[in-house]
Amino acid sequence: MGWAIAIHGGAGDIPLSLPPDRRLPREDALRHCLNIGVNALKSQQHALDVVELVVRELENHPNFNAGRGSVLTNSGTVEMEACIMDGNTKRCGAVSGLTTVVNPISLARLVMEKTPHIYLAFDGAEAFAREQGVDTVDSSHFITPENTERLKQAKEANRVQIDYTQPIQKEVKIETHAADCDSQIGTVGCVAVDNHGNLATATSTGGLVNKMVGRIGDTPVIGAGTYANHLCAVSATGKGEAIIRCTVARDVAALMEFKGLSLEEAAASVVESALIGTVGLVAVSPSGEVTMLFNTTGMFRACATEDGYSEIGIWSSRQN
Repeated sequence: MGWAIAIHGGAGDIPLSLPPDRRLPREDALRHCLNIGVNALKSQQHALDVVELVVRELENHPNFNAGRGSVLTNSGTVEMEACIMDGNTKRCGAVSGLTTVVNPISLARLVMEKTPHIYLAFDGAEAFAREQGVDTVDSSHFITPENTERLKQAKEANRVQIDYTQPIQKEVKIETHAADCDSQIGTVGCVAVDNHGNLATATSTGGLVNKMVGRIGDTPVIGAGTYANHLCAVSATGKGEAIIRCTVARDVAALMEFKGLSLEEAAASVVESALIGTVGLVAVSPSGEVTMLFNTTGMFRACATEDGYSEIGIWSSRQN
């Protein structure tokens, strides 16, 4: 048994031609966040503390679709959501509809630890944040020029999209419907197991570019985008509606529990059975196994284990 950690920065239709100015900052951030998580695990921090710490750092990075980098709704506002779960106890907390909270993942943990509930959203979640004294800012803090431009592009194309989607050439007329678009992905997440076998997962997102106000995705839905028990910890990324329908994160655990599959086998079965282009996930087991799988073009991801293995990637190993 040894510690292990895996993180993701979103999966989707990430083009191999992704410009260096969009690719390199994310790769550097993944490396930075992975090192933070590794150092925390080496210093014997609990897995739950580690995943919160790493996701907070991802939320603070403007090039990921969570926290500071959250994409905008069809009204030009932010509505952030997050979820955290402890595997051994199955305690969990989730939040949605946040507009001023700097680190949604920490508010999700406070919901878990300071309330009798699991999930708070919108005005109630914002009021709870003020009550708990967490860091908040004016919502304009999240309205970046880059995300404003992304929203403009999405509105011009009449679609929802991820922040990786390339700009649409204005002379090309594209007719598409939001529900049919294959660019509805963008999330950050972290899973970890510590030296004592404690499992934890945390996921955070700004949702979809040009999403309807009030839309809730898979991230805060326990068993869909986020789940942990005594067998595994899973954080998913992809098309939120598809992940909810397939209960992706819980299905990995269920296949391990009821069919006796290994972590790799269970994760592969879930990802392969999902509609192509909709799902990516990272997962760890109590014995320190790690898997990072996706059926999309790519997934920003990184992992490390106590035995010295580490990996940072975007596309499949044949393309990275």
